[in-house]
Amino acid sequence: MGPSIWQLLIVLAIVILLFGTKRLKNIGSDLGGALKGFKKAVNDGNNKKEEIQQDDSSADVIEGEVVKEEEKVEK
Repeated sequence: MGPSIWQLLIVLAIVILLFGTKRLKNIGSDLGGALKGFKKAVNDGNNKKEEIQQDDSSADVIEGEVVKEEEKVEK
């Protein structure tokens, strides 16, 4: 069984008394900013990975001898 609503309210009241509402607001803002930055970094990394994969697929070159159509007919 999880904690009841009353237990959660008591813990919340203790935390507010210890830190104060202004400090909790700042902590929440900092945490939100950190999460936003983390998500942006992850998305940027995925975008770069996709760009690299697209560049690799377009750069597939098969090395070999170049034969003109006229030479194929003569052989």
